[in-house]
Amino acid sequence: MRYLLALFFPWAVFFTMGKVGQGILCLILQITLVGWLPATIWAFVAIGGYHADKRTDRIVDALSPSNSSPAPDPRRI
Repeated sequence: MRYLLALFFPWAVFFTMGKVGQGILCLILQITLVGWLPATIWAFVAIGGYHADKRTDRIVDALSPSNSSPAPDPRRI
C-alpha cells in the first residue's frame, strides 16, 4: 500500500512513517515537475529502510531475554 502511495504522493509516505520533516522536504521537492522523480525514488528507498528497521527490531526482540525490561531504542533518542 505504501508503495502505491509513494508513486503518486511521495510526501505522504514520510508522514505515515512518522518522519514529518522529511515529508515536508519531499513535498517541496515534489512541487516541481523535475523533482517528482527524485521524490518518488526517495520515498521508495525510505520504505525499504523502514521495513529493514522493523525486521531488525523483530530479530532483536526475538533474541533478547524476555524477563528483562526492553532498553530504549537508541535511534529514537
